[in-house]
Amino acid sequence: MSAAVARIAGFDWPGVERDLDAQGSALLPGLLSPADCAGLSGLYGQEAGFRSRVVMSRHGFGRGEYRYFAYPLPGLVADLRAALYRRLVPIANRWNGEMGIGVRYPEEHAAFLARCHEAGQVRPTPLLLQYGPGDYNCLHQDLYGEHVFPLQVAVLLSEAGRDFTGGEFVLTEQRPRMQSRAEVAPLRQGDGLVFAVHQRPVRGTRGSYRVTLRHGVSQVRSGARHTLGVIFHDAL
Repeated sequence: MSAAVARIAGFDWPGVERDLDAQGSALLPGLLSPADCAGLSGLYGQEAGFRSRVVMSRHGFGRGEYRYFAYPLPGLVADLRAALYRRLVPIANRWNGEMGIGVRYPEEHAAFLARCHEAGQVRPTPLLLQYGPGDYNCLHQDLYGEHVFPLQVAVLLSEAGRDFTGGEFVLTEQRPRMQSRAEVAPLRQGDGLVFAVHQRPVRGTRGSYRVTLRHGVSQVRSGARHTLGVIFHDAL
């Protein structure tokens, strides 16, 4: 068992579930060590190991860039993806039940990936993001096909205030007939944030209803910011 997987086992998962139910996101402090963060950040400049590079400004996504890993994923990323999925799948299945969605997810990530691949979603989605001064990421949702796992994880690989300034992780939530609510997640190097990909249930007086979430990154003022994104469904 890797150190990162051992740290996953040690988190307060009932508390994570409560936070996800209350606000659609939950902090995993110190998910990765500084050495893990440096190792992953250092991969960005390499050509091998990635399937594509996206320059955000070319597509109206914001400014900055990101690179999707190719299969086989780096060992640490693959371990994180499988171990986090096992912890999150009970929450995902309960959420779908509360939202009246019939889809249920298997206990193991490999079985869910097989479902994605059978539907033509065969391209891996874990990615590294790189931002410099003036860069930002517009509010968005990471939907890549029919099969969508409703939770994902972002891990900050740089240290706010030392490596960069600005660049806060932002979440917005739109409830029916209400104005959007925004939240800024204060992350330190190695912290992970679990959050809803698209929708989550909220319990009201007449049962549960769906709210829609989006996420992004505010403008980086100085320095360089790197992030690991762990998305559990693959892409068409």
